[in-house]
Order: sequence, then structure tokens, then C-alpha cells
Amino acid sequence: MTDARPLGADEATFIAAARSGDAARFALITERHRRELLVHCYRMLANFADAQDLTQETFLRAWHKRESFQGHAALRTWLYRIATNACLDFLDKRDNRTPVPSGLPDFELPYLQPYPDRMLPEDPQDSAVARETIELAFIVAVQHLPRRQRAVFILRDVLGWPAPQTADALDLTVASVTSALQRARVTMREQLPGRRLDWRSPATHELSSDERSVVKAYIDAHQRNDLDALTALLRDDLRFAMLPDSGTVTTTVKDAVDGWIAGGLFQPGHDDWRGIPTTVNRMPAAALYLRTPGDPDHRLFAVAALHVIDGKITELTGFDAAGTPWLGLPPTL
Repeated sequence: MTDARPLGADEATFIAAARSGDAARFALITERHRRELLVHCYRMLANFADAQDLTQETFLRAWHKRESFQGHAALRTWLYRIATNACLDFLDKRDNRTPVPSGLPDFELPYLQPYPDRMLPEDPQDSAVARETIELAFIVAVQHLPRRQRAVFILRDVLGWPAPQTADALDLTVASVTSALQRARVTMREQLPGRRLDWRSPATHELSSDERSVVKAYIDAHQRNDLDALTALLRDDLRFAMLPDSGTVTTTVKDAVDGWIAGGLFQPGHDDWRGIPTTVNRMPAAALYLRTPGDPDHRLFAVAALHVIDGKITELTGFDAAGTPWLGLPPTL
């Protein structure tokens, strides 16, 4: 796999470390790419914990294959190739990661986890491109793609790799890569109607005043146990899911509210809330803390990622916040 490029300092240093067998020096060089590889694995897998594991697997494979790196491709390209194939191997072994249509406009991904914004790439360009390709709607849409279509789409349309390079990385022909990309684009257009599909053009959008106001109002409604105020924030065609629970996808605000009431929201035991605004997957979010009877503290209960349009919540994805230290949220308030 070649990029037709001169050997760079990063590649030369890497080759020297590989030939010397200096594991510490090798780790120092590859560590620079951890965040972007973590995002890449997350796009492939939709699960942050698995993405962490596969990023580490990438570094282990790179160490074992270090002698094969000759500098004909950029080190970054070589690592992406290893990461992509590590994810494909993982998916090939995990048949339960094949999404099953639920009969709803979208299917559930019980393994979907939020991505902490603090772990996004530090490079401004990489971080900007990650804006739309890390949002939950994009991550869920990508999971509709068969595994190798998913890899082709991410390498070609997100990372901007040329077809020959993608074919070489995935051990495919250029014709099969082109065909897979065409099919993947059709699926993505179906899953993301009205969204721009030029993922390589950075989105410069930051949280709007509307988004900040809605998060504040969402938290305030919980703290005041105000079901009417909470309902008023939701669009009639709300899509709601609470993960990792199954069978919770609803497509109307009435269904969502009825489910919350049935679950005891704002009733004794679920009526002492605190919240803090945050972001996950480059989306506005609320971290909700619940104090149960007899407990002196409000404990992290859930994280609600919100998609806001014209001051209303159109998509609400709730995540059980237990066991999510990577989000960097305080465990109690």
C-alpha cells in the first residue's frame, strides 16, 4: 500500500523504533494517533468500550507487524488499515452485532454507547470533521450498512481515501469498492434524509443558544417535577430510546410520556432530580442525577442526548449512566 509520498520524519522515527525493538519509543509514537483511531473504531462499532478495546488491539497488532512497515504509506494510514481490519474481525465474530429491523422507522442498537467529547481528536480539523460523523444519528445510520460496506463508506467518504487505497486496505478490488460505496450512499441517504452527505467538509456548527436553552429547560423541568414543562419541550413526532433497554423506541411524544409515567417518573422515588448540562457525540446533553429515599447524595442516573430543531427536542436518546466513567461526569452531586 503506497501513498507515493516521501518518507516523513514520523515514519522514519517509527521505522527506527520498530527495528530497534524499543517498545517504549514505539508506544510514544503510536499514542499520538489514539484519539483519531478511537473515533474510527467507534464509528465502526457504535460502542465506546469496544472501541477502546479495538484501539488497543490495533496497537498490539501494529507492534507485532512492525517489521512489515516500510514507510511506503503514511504511518497514520497504516494504523487506520490495521484498526479497520481489527474491527471487521471483531464484527465477524459477533453475530449479535448485526442489527435486526424492529418494524419501526429505525432499529434499536442496545449496544450503542455515548462518546465523550473530551476524547475527540485534538487537531481542530479532525475534530471539526468529527462533528457530524460522531452524532448519534450518523452512528446509528452507519450501523445499517453491512460490515464491509460500512468500512468502505467510512474510509472513502469520511476519511477521504481513494478507491485503490481502500481496496488494498480491505483486500478488495477497486470495482467492488466502488460498488459497495454506491450501495452504502443509497442507504445513508435513506437513513439521513435532508442531511448533507459531504462528510469530509468540516461542519463548523457549535451548540446554538436554542440548544443550550432547551438543555437548561429540560433539566429545570426534572428538578421541578414538571411533566407539562417537560412535555412542552418535545416535538409531536419525537423519537425516544432508552439504552441499553430493549423495546423502548417510541415515535410520538404521547407514547414517550405515557411510558415515563408508567415507569414512575416524578413519583416517589423518582422525584428528587438534579442535572448538569454537558455534551456527548458533539450533541447537547443533560446528565441527570437522582436521589433515592435514604440516600444523602444525588447519584448519576442517566445521560440524555438531545437533537434540537427550532427549539424543540425531536430525538431523545437516554443512556444508563452506570459504569460510564469515560464520560468524565461526577458520580454524585
